[in-house]
Amino acid sequence: MTTIIDFDNGDPLLDWIELTDAFAAGHDLPKAEISDSFLYRGKDTLLQRQAWIDGMGIGVKSATVFPGNPAQGVPMIHGAVTLYDDAHGILEALIDFHLVTKWKTAGDSLLAARRLARPDSRNILIVGAGTVGRNLHAAYSAAFPEASFTVWNRTQANAEKMAEDIDGLKVATDLETAVGEADIITSATMSTDPTLRGDWLQPGQHVDLIGAYRPDMREIDDTGMARSRIFVDSFDTTIEHIGELKFPLANGTIRREDVLADYYDLAAFSRQSDEEITLFKNGGGAHLDLMTSRYILNKWSTR
Repeated sequence: MTTIIDFDNGDPLLDWIELTDAFAAGHDLPKAEISDSFLYRGKDTLLQRQAWIDGMGIGVKSATVFPGNPAQGVPMIHGAVTLYDDAHGILEALIDFHLVTKWKTAGDSLLAARRLARPDSRNILIVGAGTVGRNLHAAYSAAFPEASFTVWNRTQANAEKMAEDIDGLKVATDLETAVGEADIITSATMSTDPTLRGDWLQPGQHVDLIGAYRPDMREIDDTGMARSRIFVDSFDTTIEHIGELKFPLANGTIRREDVLADYYDLAAFSRQSDEEITLFKNGGGAHLDLMTSRYILNKWSTR
């Protein structure tokens, strides 16, 4: 019988630290085969991302994006992950798209931060007050329970609303000042012009970039890339696909060898000093959706 896992019943079972440990274990398996596909009808889109990991199974994440839905009182995005077993390709589970996306996206960044950020980090700046920003607060709170959090958003009213909903969250009005005071900067904006400036960065910081996912998008400028030791979750889903890397690679600001490691070389994810600036680019990827889905099903089965 196929297991169906909805958001409301699945979400309380999960743990951020456990998920990052599951990511680490998943990258000890053979490298994933991944691919994406798109179908269009005018402005409407069907996106499918699929991954196959020998020893873990197959995951297909499907999402429908209908931009006209909100005007009719219907959410814009719907979807599910179909999870197939490794031995026989049997359909094991259908898992809510939003549940997988929430935990995959923030958990992806948290794994890097657990290895690259200074353990004594106490000031965490969240750039972007959307749904991902809220999830980042939950994720980073699990790994840095003594930290204080600040949020900055281009529209300040949205940051203030987020602060109303999260106890202790402060609102920054000046981004440059907030960046200068942070130990960790985690950014989830869909900017095509860099929001973060490398000249603002301070020794010892960890920068976590999440929002950009297209070749024309970037959240930090060339100076920020040049000043940092750079890590990514997957070479395959970032190097040739996302503006934060494509632009500085194309103009010679950084070289390919400056992108030091992805998660298939987790041993390389470490600080060389308390003064260096580390930077992680979260590109996502279907293999991480598969690892997240497998973790969710395991937690559901043992609840």
